[in-house]
Amino acid sequence: MEIVNERPATSLSTADFAYDLPEELIAQSPAEKRDESRLFVLNRKNNTFTHKHFYNIVDYLNKGDVLVVNSSKVIPARLLGVTEKTGSSMELLLLKMQEDGTWETLVRPGKRAKVGARFAFGGVLSAEVVGMGEEGNRIVRFSYDEEKYGNIYAVLDAVGNMPLPPYITKRLEEKDRYQTVYAKQEGSAAAPTAGLHFTPELLDALKEKGVEIAEVTLHVGLGTFRPVKVEKIEDHHMHAEHFVITADVAERINSCRKNGGRIVAVGTTSTRVLESVTDEDGIVHPMEGETKIFIYPGYRFKAVDALITNFHLPESTLLMLISALSDRETILRAYHEAVKLQYRFFSFGDAMLIV
Repeated sequence: MEIVNERPATSLSTADFAYDLPEELIAQSPAEKRDESRLFVLNRKNNTFTHKHFYNIVDYLNKGDVLVVNSSKVIPARLLGVTEKTGSSMELLLLKMQEDGTWETLVRPGKRAKVGARFAFGGVLSAEVVGMGEEGNRIVRFSYDEEKYGNIYAVLDAVGNMPLPPYITKRLEEKDRYQTVYAKQEGSAAAPTAGLHFTPELLDALKEKGVEIAEVTLHVGLGTFRPVKVEKIEDHHMHAEHFVITADVAERINSCRKNGGRIVAVGTTSTRVLESVTDEDGIVHPMEGETKIFIYPGYRFKAVDALITNFHLPESTLLMLISALSDRETILRAYHEAVKLQYRFFSFGDAMLIV
């Protein structure tokens, strides 16, 4: 099933979501301790801002609330190899596995990647281009020693690199720092970064307080980094991302809402899953499928009451989403203050709580 929402009419343009960000505020490495990153709290009721540390998140969640996290795991999706025919260097970025076991990928340089082209990676993995995908992407089929490795993910662990966003230029020393502590389901080409701030101890503290932790899965695609190239935001094309929400999780979230608890989403990915599977009466349904939901000002939230998120790129769909939960003017004012107070931005940066 593919979820596409009805887009509200808007006069907003992409340029309405621009803001100035000094390059030195783009975090190049994670905080030394996950939960010691800063926390910018935005209260929607009175449009006030409070400045805390992420470990203070416990003070903002109540018994009976449900914290919805994205359990998707980032795969080492960046492969550096050679073209078998010429031996020239190339790079392949895995985007999404297809139902037949092939992969949609981004190949650089793309000119050499015609159907039939073959590539080799580290002597243990080879790939053949078997088709063309959208926007110049290539469909490839991998070959490897299945008896030795068992599955493609084991091979990727051996030869792949973490697909860090283009704005992170510093080498990542520890792979697991671009992974949430609760990551389980392999498939993401980028981390659901709002979850990077949680530690096992912090999650235990929330559970002890009576906060439920519920896991959904949305495999993050590279579309999350693609710029919005249209002037009118409602004309933007969203890429489909695979998601799963189980019957047990749907039931727990519905029970929380029925008993007066809040649904607190960790990240825009969890938000997009919840809003994709919730009907007009606020009932969450178990589902597996693809979502192209695009949330921007004018959208009416059906599930999410509060959101934990990072600071997002100017003119991005993620900035548009959080501007729908609060309002554009307040979000841009908050970002202006975050810049002034030298918060760290983007994937390895600080967090924001919108309540």
